[in-house]
Amino acid sequence: MIKTFILLKSLDKKTIKALIRPRIASSHKGNHGHALIIAGSKGRMGACVIAARACLRSGAGLLTVNVPETEHLILQVTIPEAMVVMQGEDTDLKSFSAAGIGPGIGTSKASKKLLQQVLHHFHKPLLLDADALTILSEQQSVLKNLPKGTILTPHPKEFDRLFGNHKNEKERTKKAIDMSIKYGVIIVLKGHKTVITHNGDTVVNSTGNAGLAKGGSGDALTGIITAFLAQGYQPFSAAKIGVYLHGLAADLALQQQSMESMLITDVIEYFGAAFKKTMR
Repeated sequence: MIKTFILLKSLDKKTIKALIRPRIASSHKGNHGHALIIAGSKGRMGACVIAARACLRSGAGLLTVNVPETEHLILQVTIPEAMVVMQGEDTDLKSFSAAGIGPGIGTSKASKKLLQQVLHHFHKPLLLDADALTILSEQQSVLKNLPKGTILTPHPKEFDRLFGNHKNEKERTKKAIDMSIKYGVIIVLKGHKTVITHNGDTVVNSTGNAGLAKGGSGDALTGIITAFLAQGYQPFSAAKIGVYLHGLAADLALQQQSMESMLITDVIEYFGAAFKKTMR
């Protein structure tokens, strides 16, 4: 076991403002990356729609979403800005700038095969979330072969499936730091105060509220971070920006909603306001 001394720095507006690059007025969609999101399955297309909408609201120039053939109409009707490819179709992975995989894909044999193909053939920034993490927990040997800089975004239960049970948040945070160093990955440990760690550099988020404690919040975070990866941000920076803006948008949504009534679709509509407030 790697011995780690925990020093948690707060993730604040000043830090995030310094990381975000202002958009050049003369730029076009090709300048802002082509994101690939692999998400959704029968009965779980909501996760796909949420991730896709969050990605587009976070600045990706182009978005392609990989979905089961039987479910593609849901996405094309709800997110007309996204392009769609069906699972099983030949797809040139080299055409994408970054990929996020996991929300709502399930843990079927087909999903496991799809994850395996991505891990073997995609050589650009990558984020694994939700069902992709569950599959990973069943194939522990894959962990050591993950591309360096891969982002893992587990909630506490997913984290424990990957790395064993933990008694409390402090113990889980220490393990996240250790595992990030051991495997060369970035871990976004979601929670009341989300922790982001890479190679011993660890920050704790300062935004967000309990209105995010609902299904779909993690799917939106996948979309946000994937968008920043596609735009060429370094993975650790993309993770920090995504987590901060996700929480800030929820804080802004709280001005109109209560924590009980807030939906992640409400939060996504405040992404623009979160950007503006951060950059002021």
